[in-house]
Amino acid sequence: MIASPLVPVPIPDRVAALIGSCMPLGILQAEFDAECAAREVRRFQAPLCTEDQADREHALAALARANKVLGAYNPRLLLRPGGPGR
Repeated sequence: MIASPLVPVPIPDRVAALIGSCMPLGILQAEFDAECAAREVRRFQAPLCTEDQADREHALAALARANKVLGAYNPRLLLRPGGPGR
């Protein structure tokens, strides 16, 4: 049986550490930045005031920068701003 990609499956910390040890440090930092930026984008709900809109745009820019690094390494690591978190 194939697990649905929509249902997140928790990974034990030791397995995550093993996976992380095989990746370059810059990719790990970009993944962390992308997760934080995507979480920040999801935090804002419409209607937005001018300051919130600017903060959302800043978070979208940070997500785009991190996704550029992640996409060059592995396109499957890309995150969407409104998509479900991992």
